[in-house]
Amino acid sequence: MSIIDDVNYPSDIKKLSRNELKTLAKEVREFIIGSVSETGGHLSSNLGVIELTIALHYVFNAPKDKLIWDVGHQTYTHKILTGRKNKMHTLRKKNGLSGFPNRNESLYDEFGAGHSSTSISAALGISEGLKKTRSKNRAIAIIGDGAMTAGMAFEALNNAGNSGNDLLVILNDNDMSISKNVGALNNYLAKLLSGKIYGGFKSTGKALLSKATPILELARKTEEHIKGMVIPGTLFEEFGFNYIGPIDGHDIDALIDTLSNIKSLKGPQFFHVATKKGYGYKPAEDNPNMYHGVSKFNADNGTTEKINSQKTFTEIFSDWIMNQAKSSKKLCAITPAMSDGSGLTLFSEKYPDRFYDVGIAEQHALTFAAGLSLTGYKPVVAIYSTFMQRAYDQFIHDIAIQNIPMLFAIDRAGIVGADGATHSGNFDISFLRCIPNIVVMAPSNENDCYHMLTLGYQYEGICAVRYPRGYGSGQLVSKTNKILIGKAKEVREGKDIAILCFGPLIETCKSVAEELNASLIDMRFIKPIDETIIVKNALTHKLVVTVEDNTVKGGAGSAVLEVLSQQQISCNTICLGIPDKFLEHGSQEEVHKICGLDKNGILTKIVNHINK
Repeated sequence: MSIIDDVNYPSDIKKLSRNELKTLAKEVREFIIGSVSETGGHLSSNLGVIELTIALHYVFNAPKDKLIWDVGHQTYTHKILTGRKNKMHTLRKKNGLSGFPNRNESLYDEFGAGHSSTSISAALGISEGLKKTRSKNRAIAIIGDGAMTAGMAFEALNNAGNSGNDLLVILNDNDMSISKNVGALNNYLAKLLSGKIYGGFKSTGKALLSKATPILELARKTEEHIKGMVIPGTLFEEFGFNYIGPIDGHDIDALIDTLSNIKSLKGPQFFHVATKKGYGYKPAEDNPNMYHGVSKFNADNGTTEKINSQKTFTEIFSDWIMNQAKSSKKLCAITPAMSDGSGLTLFSEKYPDRFYDVGIAEQHALTFAAGLSLTGYKPVVAIYSTFMQRAYDQFIHDIAIQNIPMLFAIDRAGIVGADGATHSGNFDISFLRCIPNIVVMAPSNENDCYHMLTLGYQYEGICAVRYPRGYGSGQLVSKTNKILIGKAKEVREGKDIAILCFGPLIETCKSVAEELNASLIDMRFIKPIDETIIVKNALTHKLVVTVEDNTVKGGAGSAVLEVLSQQQISCNTICLGIPDKFLEHGSQEEVHKICGLDKNGILTKIVNHINK
């Protein structure tokens, strides 16, 4: 009988001995590897946080104590230990478990998180509420996986250190980049520094010396100097935190001892835990980035199988930037911690002096790109649609207002699928098209994507090319492709109905158009939009249908209606796209169907409208 079989909730963990907890960690690791090999998901980050998660639930009393997870894709162990073990086979599937914390899923999920660097801010707000109600429970922010590179984390630290709240921030340092001083000595120091004797000495000593200011200052500086030589905590203590660590995050005994000591301390605490991504599974340890987000794989050896032989849009971008860089010596690639996901791995290896991974710092990425552009270089910013949201002010204030030339390669635009609401690229058409001084393109296939990237790069201004996750129609990239800025392409001539398609749903629209004998236009450009072709089709057809993989609120369909209004053309129209709601996780095909953006959904809506 395995220990994991009898563990369903944190109360079950508290009954186990230390040795049993270590066995539980081993069994959870095996469970996650087996489960993710079947469902896909985030592997390496979850393998690195197993022991820490077990220790947290052993020492604290969730959900009364509030665990706030930053970068929510490290919560698989948390889900397993909080009543969801038997549902892990549904992970990231329609009507199944989310791959991230979800407040609608469990009382133990205190705060939802798909984007990073939010945990300290949320935990501070929660701790303030707990303080106001005189609760003795604690808010605990678990941050890591690069999230400390984001400015928001330091904004929160700055505010939290001054609050005096009983807030615990745990840095899951899974790169071991802050300090390499881990091991027995540091574990001992961490336990010592978190203990009552040291804590009491600090407070008592300072109280005794409070009237002797020069001596107190000398003592403070001496203390910081000594600690700074062995522990990299001075920075966090300057923020007003009591720094503890670093400690081996895979040592359950050390974790439990230290957390138990911290539990009794008052005021803001910063606990530095060093872990290893992919810990306990050699393929993931050797290549943690490859196993960050994975599809199905062979759990025995870690091998994955690519079922589809055609290239994804991301791979098309990768091919383009590698070819463009050969002749364009001023081309520089910038990404906020998504070099693999954005298709820049080969570029980073071939052109390291022109590659910049700025970490999880989208705001900085855009303004950095603006500065680089002003020196005569041409930045290409590779970014996911959902993460572009985080740098909206910089896009407007630092780039668009000053009309600083650069190209945005916006990946994962539209419906993303299994990662759910936090990662869906549902809004970029709406929030980009209202900004002056930019060109926005939406390729419908791989060939157009490649050549639009070239067009955008050559354009002496600001250009954005948005493309979806996954595969297109399988079109090969041709050597030449005449695409003019602001010009749509007539795909099919029909009568009565004109379908104006923006982006990758063109093949679905083609099937609908053939069945209805409708005209089909590949609009290609969101801004500037082809007003001529809109007016032409509005005047020659009884019904104009717009289709896009963006919210209908303020989207491309709205742009078409604006043109018709400005031209004072009265025309029967339907705007189809993502409805006014956040989309839950599921496969891309399933979510398209939910939105009515599959063939049957589009066909049904058109026919029902005609038959009104």
